[in-house]
Amino acid sequence: MTTPQDVLKMIRDNNIQMIDLKFIDMPGIWQHLTVFHNQIDESSFTDGVPFDGSSIRGWKAINESDMAMVLDPNTAWIDPFMKEPTLSIICSIKEPRTGEWYSRCPRVIAQKAVDYLVSSGVGDTAFFGPEAEFFIFDDVRFDQNSHEGYYHVDSIEGRWNSGKAEGPNLGYKPRYKEGYFPVPPTDTFQDIRTEMLLTMAKCGVPIEKQHHEVATGGQCELGFRFGKLIEAADWLMTYKYVIKNVARKYGKTVTFMPKPVFQDNGSGMHTHQSIWKDGQPLFAGDKYAGLSETALHYIGGILKHAPALLAITNPTTNSYKRLVPGYEAPVNLAYSQGNRSASIRIPLSGTNPKAKRLEFRCPDATSNPYLAFAAMLCAGLDGIKNKIDPGSPLDKNIYELSPEELAKVPSTPGSLELALEALEKDHAFLTEPGVFTEDFIETWISYKLDNEVNPMRLRPHPYEFALYYDC
Repeated sequence: MTTPQDVLKMIRDNNIQMIDLKFIDMPGIWQHLTVFHNQIDESSFTDGVPFDGSSIRGWKAINESDMAMVLDPNTAWIDPFMKEPTLSIICSIKEPRTGEWYSRCPRVIAQKAVDYLVSSGVGDTAFFGPEAEFFIFDDVRFDQNSHEGYYHVDSIEGRWNSGKAEGPNLGYKPRYKEGYFPVPPTDTFQDIRTEMLLTMAKCGVPIEKQHHEVATGGQCELGFRFGKLIEAADWLMTYKYVIKNVARKYGKTVTFMPKPVFQDNGSGMHTHQSIWKDGQPLFAGDKYAGLSETALHYIGGILKHAPALLAITNPTTNSYKRLVPGYEAPVNLAYSQGNRSASIRIPLSGTNPKAKRLEFRCPDATSNPYLAFAAMLCAGLDGIKNKIDPGSPLDKNIYELSPEELAKVPSTPGSLELALEALEKDHAFLTEPGVFTEDFIETWISYKLDNEVNPMRLRPHPYEFALYYDC
């Protein structure tokens, strides 16, 4: 554990001039305020640094805008992208007038989920390991106004460029759905990904691996070790920050949009998770795939609440362009030890009980990780509390099931609107433990409808012109 005194010493020893205070807004984008080093003292780690929160999405009104960022000393790292020596620190948000933690701060909600786990008596630690996929593009253009709407993305690796006069075109562009693990020169991003990975390590993220992903056009993934719930969310935000800034250094751009390319695999965030107590794993046992009864009930909770859960773990309209059959997408609300189109997979873990975990494959990295991990934990704990039976595993090939068999397998919601409707009907598993408030759920649903679902509904889609212009 790092203490406030350790951070203040780090500032002195490294001649740090600026302190960059980062916090996350409700939809999941990092915000920051940079202060001169003499503005930080020990009270900054308890009382916080004041700021105006009225313009943060989903937060305070203008007449109640005073808020405070409370620094977490465990999150301090020297920012590798700043010209002047700058220390980055992640913060949680307090109400300065009352001293209470702010109920709409995602990091505060994540802490309440951890507190709920401990108070439930089930366990004392929840581990999460997200696997966030992304695309590296060379160019992106998009616009939307009253008389036109379009997007354009491009990549040196895009199969669509196989016939382009590039002066010269050297070929070696991954085929659609065949981008998994090719060596250079087909994989052109080896050095960039290595720099991304090593830069993440300098920022305190415990790195593991990097590789190309399935889609053409620059789909990639970096891996880091699992961590405790809040720790893992902090690392994921650092991951996104580092990847985007390293890509920019190379004149490229990164997106975590789940489906930026038509007719190829989308980008997900398969999320590994397990619960421990007193240093012992609780998910290993003698049931299906080496799971314990506790783990099966946790799965039962995830599956029962999945339609509502996806409103938080898959929170964009674009998320549901990925969750469609035919692309290894986990659209089937079932569990399996080998079936990758099942929403929950049990990874191979050998004989080591500490490696026993489940992998929820639905989420994507447009989600706010603090909210997503907290919501998944609440759903799993509800399954344990109520001994929810997950049903039989789905070990058959989904694509070989008869229509009658397939009809018995529940599937994920087909749109963000349907997921929000499910959340409106089913959120007691989030609010009754005191992790999420009714105010937050109402704000989340109204924000998503007003700013994303309804605006999308109002605008003509380019493909509609192909379908209907000559009618």
